Amino acid sequence: MLTRLAIRDIVLIEALELDFAPGLGVLTGETGAGKSILLDALGLVLGDRADSALVRAGSERGSATASFEFAALPDAVREALAEAEIDIEPGEPLILRRALRADGGSKAFVNDQPVGIALLRQLAPALVELHGQHDDRGLVNPRGHRALLDRFAGVDAASLRAAWEAWQAARRAADAARAAAAEAEADQDLLLAHLAELAALAPEAGEEHELALRRADMQKGERLAGDLEVLRHLWDGSDSPLAQMRGAARRLDRIAAEHPLLTDALAALDRAVIEAGEAEDKLAAAALALEHDPAELDRIETRLFDLRALARKHDVAADALPDTMLALRARLDAIEGGSAQIAALEAAEQAARALYAGLADEAHAQRVAGAARLDAAVAAELGPLKLDAARFATRVDALGEDRWGPHGSSAVEFLIATNPGADFAPLGKIASGGELSRFILALKVALAEQEGAAVMIFDEIDRGVGGAVASAIGERLARLAGTNGDGGGQLLAVTHSPQVAARGTTHYLIAKSSEGTVTRTSVSLLDEAGRKEEIARMLSGAEVTPEARAQADRLLEGV
Repeated sequence: MLTRLAIRDIVLIEALELDFAPGLGVLTGETGAGKSILLDALGLVLGDRADSALVRAGSERGSATASFEFAALPDAVREALAEAEIDIEPGEPLILRRALRADGGSKAFVNDQPVGIALLRQLAPALVELHGQHDDRGLVNPRGHRALLDRFAGVDAASLRAAWEAWQAARRAADAARAAAAEAEADQDLLLAHLAELAALAPEAGEEHELALRRADMQKGERLAGDLEVLRHLWDGSDSPLAQMRGAARRLDRIAAEHPLLTDALAALDRAVIEAGEAEDKLAAAALALEHDPAELDRIETRLFDLRALARKHDVAADALPDTMLALRARLDAIEGGSAQIAALEAAEQAARALYAGLADEAHAQRVAGAARLDAAVAAELGPLKLDAARFATRVDALGEDRWGPHGSSAVEFLIATNPGADFAPLGKIASGGELSRFILALKVALAEQEGAAVMIFDEIDRGVGGAVASAIGERLARLAGTNGDGGGQLLAVTHSPQVAARGTTHYLIAKSSEGTVTRTSVSLLDEAGRKEEIARMLSGAEVTPEARAQADRLLEGV
């Protein structure tokens, strides 16, 4: 619900704050008093184009602020704010503000956070629905007709959309499987060749590192062969230093008991013999490890070259070649088993399509039946609104499968014919703006929409009519204000009709005054006496007569 509109330095308004309530609010005043300024200011906060001419003469900037309150944020509003990362606590008002400079620049704010104008435009349809002489949005736009008919006819649009999305997901999965299979089949010969090449080499994880170490050892052995041979000769034979040390140890062992120093000498010699023996063993092991075998070295180098060449070919590390073999086998297995997988995915796709098509057919039938009921309901409203000769029709066309979508297989558009024998045409094509407004009112009443914008505004819907027609318009506006939303609906009507004004639950008087060269527009909320006087003025003209006041009393009592 729109709860407040604050305006600063917009056209003829210097400063204005208006509080609004649920129900039907009417705005009246002399022609030219400035009723359109309120709508222009509201349009600013809803993302309309910023025109520097809106800034009051002599001011550098103007602004408009609109406050809305909800028991629960509409889904469209909540989603848009979440996308813009704007948090609103439960019960907190939604405040839109637009600041406009005289040079044409403007800034937008949502709850004091700077935002782009696009966000205001995104929020607008859920906040305000404006119908006037030149309405090109709301019910006039055929893009929204299907959703309106769906709510009227009870179509489960959410289930239909879910079935569509499930079908599209199944179709994408089947398409991807078919494409992968086709690509794999095209590469099958190459895959077989790669796999055969890898299988022939039979790479093992860690093999490259081990081979590199063995090659390095052999290369060292080739370089150290001379030194190792000399050392081997030093330790070999009966006259080698180690043999002599062992002989000395045996001789010393026989005499060591003769003196303590000999015993110590024997112990030291034994240790030397042990150490020398360990050195001999390590030299032998080193010679074996560093053994240079030209044939084995050549085999290792060839193996390393083959491993690394294949690794470069497949753009992987040599240690990853076993995994590459597994991946190639898996791709070949997928080709062999792909037909069964594709068949299963295609079956799932067909099942999803059948489910969606069934729901779409059901929705189409509901729309056709709902269209007939809606046409009858609108027709019943046209006579009292002085549209006796007009006809209304809801066209529901079945679409070809290439045009199916998340909303089903139907196209919906509201059509009218304003004169007997005339062809039906789109709702927005009729010539008379007054007729358009009354058609919209009839359609809104027939729909009794429960999920419309937070506030509906009708701008001079009663232009050019009076008497019983104006009374019928007022009665329907009041009825619509009571059904819009969950019992706390809100509708604002700019009107010149006393019959419509008398139906209002709140009444605002728009007046223009001049002081020298300065002209200002003001708006005031009327009490009961003020309402009576304003309605009397609307009935009588410039001079309010007793008869006009009496008629105003009768109008107010009649509602």
